[in-house]
Amino acid sequence: MRETPRPQGTAGDSRAEHPQPCPGRALAHTTGASGSGTPHRSDGRPPHTPRGERYAGQGGRPGTSPPVPGLPAFLFATLLCVFAVITWQVASGGPLRRLDERLDRAVTGHGPAALTEALADLGSMPVALPVLALAIAYALWRGLRRQALIAAVTMALVPLLVVPLKDWIARPGPLEAATGYYPSGHTATAMVAYGGAALLLSPHVRRRWLMPAAAGALTAATGIGLVLHGYHWPLDVLASCCLCGALLVVSSTGMRRSSWRTRRR
Repeated sequence: MRETPRPQGTAGDSRAEHPQPCPGRALAHTTGASGSGTPHRSDGRPPHTPRGERYAGQGGRPGTSPPVPGLPAFLFATLLCVFAVITWQVASGGPLRRLDERLDRAVTGHGPAALTEALADLGSMPVALPVLALAIAYALWRGLRRQALIAAVTMALVPLLVVPLKDWIARPGPLEAATGYYPSGHTATAMVAYGGAALLLSPHVRRRWLMPAAAGALTAATGIGLVLHGYHWPLDVLASCCLCGALLVVSSTGMRRSSWRTRRR
């Protein structure tokens, strides 16, 4: 059986020759030229995938990365599923509705009436809408017309979704026989107005988490005030949070895509 002859070094060779690098490799395991620590192609070209691109933000802070599909869609679907379950239980008088009514009777009237009413008013249009309007005006001043439009359209969708649901479910209030309390319109207004303002302003502040945290705190305060003062059942508030949370997921994804495309130009 014959063996394929292997190349042998000559008698004059003092050491074995090191293998030469193969040109055209996809990625070299070295940091970039700027020392950023990100991998670069060995032939000097940018990576094929958009995840390899990241644009610098203002003041030298990291810029935006391309939106990653998957998580927003999962969160959107989860919120809508929870909303659908709550709506089914409230409309059919299921055990979740009975538990909701027992819980409400146990907490309604607790806390100073003036304070709980003031908290509930955080979700009124005269209070919440000017906050969003100021954020939209700032976005327009910065040239972010698409992001401002997305925030305005999201806010406009709130009454288009909430009012028909109120008429369809026709749930009476905790302290009144009048119907139209599910889902909570004040909670929806607060969540979309403050949440939309946070989405517009957070890219322009040093600590981005402050804006969403403030929006969440204002929305939670609105819901607590509504329940403690007897304006709404707890499930009215929770359902609005799920419905409008799904709206904000779509709004956030649209804003991020608009920002990323603008930076690519």
